Amino acid sequence: MQLTPAQLAQFHHEGFLFLPEVFAPAEVATLRAEAETLYRSDRPEIWREKSGAPRTAFAAHTYNEAFRLLGADPRLIMPVEQVFGEKLYMHQFKINAKAAFDGEVWQWHQDYGTWQRDDGMPEPRAMNIAVFLDTVMPINGPLMLVPRSHRHGTLAAGHDVATTSYPLWTLDHDTVRRLVADGGIVAPTGAPGGVLMFHGNLVHGSAGNITPYPRKIVYLTLNAVSNYIRTPTRPAWIAHRDFAPIEPVAAGALLDYALHDRVAAE
Repeated sequence: MQLTPAQLAQFHHEGFLFLPEVFAPAEVATLRAEAETLYRSDRPEIWREKSGAPRTAFAAHTYNEAFRLLGADPRLIMPVEQVFGEKLYMHQFKINAKAAFDGEVWQWHQDYGTWQRDDGMPEPRAMNIAVFLDTVMPINGPLMLVPRSHRHGTLAAGHDVATTSYPLWTLDHDTVRRLVADGGIVAPTGAPGGVLMFHGNLVHGSAGNITPYPRKIVYLTLNAVSNYIRTPTRPAWIAHRDFAPIEPVAAGALLDYALHDRVAAE
């Protein structure tokens, strides 16, 4: 999948791009079922909310076939290769749950702030590309983005370990007010199978989810191979050390797996 010149221009200007209905219902159904199975497992890669509800499943592409195929899907890899102009490796892979009733807040932050400070990533030549596994609605904790905030570079941040079960380098209120006054806030929503890609320095966060509707999203953090991390401080299943370029799987590989999985279940 290639981005059009207009899509590339929008990404560079706004800092994000939303692509609806990239993945077929059968693919999403399989990924959703696999995610729910992983959340029930007892692995160090599964992080939980203070309530015990699942929050994040890290590195699922290394121990689950469906997510391995997703992590090398050309529909995700090729657009990011276009943006960076080189091959990519997987810096991080996670499935964020935002569980019904118990999904906690993600404070305002920049992803590159963490990648730089905790992992020694030289430049913001990495980005998250997100795949919606559930319907993302205005009410169930959608990701909120501050358009054009990536133009301000890497901002000063504090290390917040107290208000969430996942430590973040978070932005202070005055900084967020200033950026929102300039760019506003948008919250991309849509059906399962949509894809959201956003710049590593785009400011974003999400509110808690007190609705009965879960909001699972898979995040691939794709980094330019030349921009590999130099001084990682986090476990390898959070900040990966395999810098080999991703070789995309064949088009349709995930759909074939999903259809075979459905037939086997029947």
